Amino acid sequence: MKNEAKKYLTLALCLLAAFVLWTVVVSLVNVQPIGPANSAVGFAGINGAFHQLTGVHMALYDLTDTLSVIPLGCVAAFGLLGLVQLIRRKDLRKVDGDLLVLGGFYVTVLAVFVLFEKLAVNYRPVLINGVLEASYPSSTTMLVLCVMPSVMLQLHGRMKAGVRKNCVQVMLAAFTAFMVIGRLISGVHWLTDIIGGVLLSIGLVLLYLAALRFTKKQ
Repeated sequence: MKNEAKKYLTLALCLLAAFVLWTVVVSLVNVQPIGPANSAVGFAGINGAFHQLTGVHMALYDLTDTLSVIPLGCVAAFGLLGLVQLIRRKDLRKVDGDLLVLGGFYVTVLAVFVLFEKLAVNYRPVLINGVLEASYPSSTTMLVLCVMPSVMLQLHGRMKAGVRKNCVQVMLAAFTAFMVIGRLISGVHWLTDIIGGVLLSIGLVLLYLAALRFTKKQ
């Protein structure tokens, strides 16, 4: 179990290092004022060409924005489950260890989200309600790719094996794919925003897996 945890930790650190490197490169390479209000964007040639290819689909943007309540609802549900356990067992140490790790994971994701809201690497290729918003990494991509895999892992351990469990897992995976692809082609993010969100999210999920393995009883 510990060897498996170390493997996940190593992979997580590699992905997070790749994200940091990607962020630096995006900030420095071919930076041109191709965004709204002449906002500067790295990898201007690739980002500009991809944006022209997809166009802007605000209906898809609104849909993916609305559906973001699903992962947020999942976070709230597991938070409530942990709170109920704490109230009933009257001791934080008696709350399921995987729920405590999950809570720490969600706090980490929130901290990263707040960091990049303040540290604007890129701005969106379109104005949202007339406002220029930070768009790197894609926060919706990060939310979905961090929360939904953690939900799938939790349900894998808490649901009995069977057709219903398999159907739920397939639906969650399909929802995750739809949200990421929808965000990609909606035209409200640059291509590099999505790539950054994917790298960061996978790194954080692997870190979560490592923490689960380190804390799991032999």
